[in-house]
Amino acid sequence: MLALQLEIFLLIALGYGLYKKGFIDEPMRKKLTDLTLSLILPCAIIQSFELDLTPSQRNACVFVFLASLGVQALYMVCNRFLWKKESANKRICLQYATLVSNAGFFGMPIAQAAFGEIGLLFASIFLIPQRVVMWSAGLSLFAGSTHWKQTVRQVCTHPCIVALALGLAVLGLRTIGVELPEPLDLTIRAIAACNTPICMFVIGALLAHAKKSDIFSKTIMTYSVVRLLVLPAVVFLLFGFLPMDPLVMKICVLESAMPAASTTAMLAARYDKEPAFASQLIFASTALSLLTLPAWSWLLTSL
Repeated sequence: MLALQLEIFLLIALGYGLYKKGFIDEPMRKKLTDLTLSLILPCAIIQSFELDLTPSQRNACVFVFLASLGVQALYMVCNRFLWKKESANKRICLQYATLVSNAGFFGMPIAQAAFGEIGLLFASIFLIPQRVVMWSAGLSLFAGSTHWKQTVRQVCTHPCIVALALGLAVLGLRTIGVELPEPLDLTIRAIAACNTPICMFVIGALLAHAKKSDIFSKTIMTYSVVRLLVLPAVVFLLFGFLPMDPLVMKICVLESAMPAASTTAMLAARYDKEPAFASQLIFASTALSLLTLPAWSWLLTSL
């Protein structure tokens, strides 16, 4: 867990250094952002759906999926009341970062470390509703327009939404024994492997523009407390009273305790919605998760 978090900081630091040294300039940073959202991230989404499930696991995963839908509904309700006093662009970043966490990069390996392979499986299923929300309601926050038809068109034709549909098709085909051709699968995996380093390089470059004194501002600290402590605590209290598998509850709480998603900064940069502020959200919440994630893991594994 600590190694994963330190990897994030090292990659961000490299991106920061590359920008300061001139290896990454503004035109290149924008091209890397477009490349990530148009190709690298879609490949990572498709690859994440390459799961092999037994019939009993599929039944258990249904409960994880439904619980994850409930968690996403909770996030949406919270967004109706939070961040009203912030400026429009900052509010978009905060709402997106409330809806979407870094459960993909952090959540799956941490769930595996805490609960084994079944934890990894449940975490993968938990992420499906988040991915749908990420590239529908989440994307529309940044790409919204005055006409709802235009918004729907922009969202539905986004490469990540197309990748989401392809990923679901891949998952469905694998249940009947049909897999992607090996050359295509290897190509997708190779491109997907670039996702984390390129995203973190871009975030590091964006942080080079940010005011260092604002990284732990009141707004960012409030967001971090909500994202890392309040939301998982609410999930813990709500699901603790429901008749569900204890492991399902633990996975939902653990995945709800993840820091802001790296796509917050990527989309903020793509649509020019306070990208430096979005990078600060990611950096601060990830830094504070060095304390909160081990605490949540210890609590949940000791129950």
